[in-house]
Amino acid sequence: MPVEVVLADIRQQVAAGARHITFGDPDFLNGPTHALRITEALHREFPHLSFDATIKVEHLLQHAALLPRLRERGCVLITSAVESFDDAVLERLDKGHTAADFTQALELTRAAGLALNPTFVSFTPWTTPAGFAAMLTALAAHGLVEQVAPVQYGIRLLLPPGSPLLDLEEARQWLGGFDPEALSYRWHGPGDELCAGVQALVAQATKQDQPRAAIFEAVANLVGGVRRPPAAMPRATVPYLDEPWFC
Repeated sequence: MPVEVVLADIRQQVAAGARHITFGDPDFLNGPTHALRITEALHREFPHLSFDATIKVEHLLQHAALLPRLRERGCVLITSAVESFDDAVLERLDKGHTAADFTQALELTRAAGLALNPTFVSFTPWTTPAGFAAMLTALAAHGLVEQVAPVQYGIRLLLPPGSPLLDLEEARQWLGGFDPEALSYRWHGPGDELCAGVQALVAQATKQDQPRAAIFEAVANLVGGVRRPPAAMPRATVPYLDEPWFC
């Protein structure tokens, strides 16, 4: 969208009292030059505004030099669809990045003073209880417990019509019929029972407004085999969105 059109929208939101802007584009640095023009214009007109954006892991690496410039112009939070720490799953999902790429992206964003909000597809036809425990251990090791919305622990893969995953040779082993209400194909996997337990636990804990670290601990206890995180940063020091976004 033209810079002026975006700015006109921002002006309306600022006039209504907004002090932070979320860019809803699912791939903010797909056009880095255009994105920089918008953020430059935003910061010039509204230097007090902060903003967040969604950026692919691969683009965080490709455009690492731009991250400090985004921070200077008010960016405080980046959402990125990490999906998994299992390279085999990432390859099936055709994500364009590896677990090692994410680690590098995390280091780059932190060096630039930007918080990273990773999102996940925690349960797939290939997710085992051990694999899920490994994901939680990785989150702890990376110090991300306070940066992951608990709803992410129970996200289950959706398979809408046309998904390339439906054409996998192995799909016959786990693919079920089409669910018209969910607009997705059913599937089963080794983590199904655990997924149901995690979803119920997270839903209940969220209703009770339990802190993220406590919910992580409860989920870790449910699955077992998770190495606990080191002392986390105070919640107030981590930028986050009140309504968790899916990516």
